[in-house]
Order: sequence, then C-alpha cells, then structure tokens
Amino acid sequence: MKEVKENLAKIEVRYDKSKMDVAEKIREVKALEKRIKELEKELTLDKTLAEVKKILWAKISQSITDHWQSIETIHEKMELIGLAQFETQKARASLGNMPEQANRMIQFLNTHTTE
Repeated sequence: MKEVKENLAKIEVRYDKSKMDVAEKIREVKALEKRIKELEKELTLDKTLAEVKKILWAKISQSITDHWQSIETIHEKMELIGLAQFETQKARASLGNMPEQANRMIQFLNTHTTE
C-alpha cells in the first residue's frame, strides 16, 4: 500500500509539473501568436505606407506654399494684361476711323510697357 501511495504521489507530482509545462507552453504560444500578428501588420506595410503618405503630403504642401507667391504674382499680371487689353480696345474705339494713329499709339504704349 505504501508503495502505491508513493507511486501515486510521484504521478501527481509529474502531473502537476506537466500541467505547469502545458500552461507555460500556452503562454509562449499566445506570445508568439501576438508577435506573428505584429509582424503581419509590418509585412502589409501599414505603418510604412502611412509614413510615406505623411511625408509626401508634407512635401506637396510645402511645394504649394513655396510657389503660392509666384501663382499670386502671375494672377495679378494676368489681371493687368486684361486691363491693358481693355484700355487698348478703348483707345482703338475712341480713335475710330484713324487706324494709322491707333497703330502708332499702340506701338508707343507697347514700347513704354516693355521699358
């Protein structure tokens, strides 16, 4: 009987030890599964693509900001050209039947504009 009790105690110790080993292995498996999910996310390049998009938009925004003054200047010049064309048409209309004088006046204005 004593021998059976000793064997039973040994078996219980081994069983408890195997239960602890199994619990430890389960924890390791869960940790590995978590790491695999993290690596899969990195493989899909979610973070990398988000960072690249952020950098690209920052560069695009900076480029627009850098060129905005030039765009505004071009717009102002286009308005001035429109006004000049309007004034030229107005001068032509006021000279009416004197096309030669109108041409000389336009040439005069053009030479002074370029200077």
